[in-house]
Amino acid sequence: MVDEPIIVGIDIGTTKICTLVARVDGERNFRILGVGIEPAQGIKKGTIVDINAAGRSITKSVEKAQRTSGFEITSALVSLAGSHVSSINSRGVVGISGRIIDQHDIDRTLDAAQAVAIPHNREVIHVIQRGFVVDGQDGIRMPIGMHGYRLEVEAHIITAAAATVENLRECVQGSGISVSQFVLNPLASAEVVLTETERQMGAVVCDIGGGTTDMAIYIDGDVWHTMVLAIGGNHITSDIAHGLRLPTEEAEEVKKKYAYAIESQISEDEAFPVRSFGQDGQSHILRKDLAHITEARVEEIFQLVLQEIKRSGYDGLLPAGMILTGGTSQLPGIKELASQILGLPVRVARPENLVGMVDQLHSPAYATSVGLLNWALLMNDAVQPLQIHRYNAKKLDLDSIKNFLYRLLP
Repeated sequence: MVDEPIIVGIDIGTTKICTLVARVDGERNFRILGVGIEPAQGIKKGTIVDINAAGRSITKSVEKAQRTSGFEITSALVSLAGSHVSSINSRGVVGISGRIIDQHDIDRTLDAAQAVAIPHNREVIHVIQRGFVVDGQDGIRMPIGMHGYRLEVEAHIITAAAATVENLRECVQGSGISVSQFVLNPLASAEVVLTETERQMGAVVCDIGGGTTDMAIYIDGDVWHTMVLAIGGNHITSDIAHGLRLPTEEAEEVKKKYAYAIESQISEDEAFPVRSFGQDGQSHILRKDLAHITEARVEEIFQLVLQEIKRSGYDGLLPAGMILTGGTSQLPGIKELASQILGLPVRVARPENLVGMVDQLHSPAYATSVGLLNWALLMNDAVQPLQIHRYNAKKLDLDSIKNFLYRLLP
């Protein structure tokens, strides 16, 4: 066992699998020791559609992280997304008998909050405490050590389709790794991109990936609402492919190089070369036409986001606005368009203050990946005496290295 804890996160997205191995120093800073990034196969809108293809992608990502870090990964935190995720708010109440409140009382209260009708085909992923009430006094963040007769908790319960979660668990275990916990994408991202002021004031984290748009609303420092929409950057790519008659791979490259979210900000004569279906040579497309296609889809995404924020009932409680992250948030002009549609301040955020193998990680696309590492620390703080080594990696000995290299040989 190493002196400083080693933690591992596997971000399983629609477009990429990212495995990170990090060491935590005494001041709770991360040093990234290993990175394994692999294009995702067999995953659509955050859900496994081909278990063998997805398993191979996860295995390749894990092996890259093992090779660069020199550690053999045995367990990890794994990200979760998809439209099958849903959430409810619940309350739990227990009697205390006038004695001092301890962790056991909090656990009983959270258990009472979970006593809601959840269908048998759903699995509870998170039970997040939002605040406590002791004998009618609300706004209590942590009641341990207080005297009281009646303890209440407001909890946010996140569930997912049990079969979908089991498929994902099977894919990860097929790589020889046990799942320490599943973590919902926007909750992981929020740990990296949200400031404490934004949490307290009221803000919404919006992680726009390839296949899903993941949201979490934070008010008074706690999660109040979560939602996953089955729409993302791949829909923009698909629109470009259909509108300009391009292969999907070229449409993706065009999106990354030339797309802009606001058509009116593009000049009339700006053009770029493409090779469309049925053409021998290159043709030129007006960038304004591309922006027209892009703006329509991005506008639809934020209209759905706005609709979900209003449905939650918290639309008037978000003075800190929206924090955009995820790969699609890098689209030029998306921040301005989001602010126009939502009527909120918007900023784009990315992981910061990282050391080690971080060349690729300073991008909004890796907010969830880095956030999983932060979540491991949260778990360690919340569940004592749970040790962070529980989701660790063990150092490869000489025989393990030989076996590992042998497996990599064709």
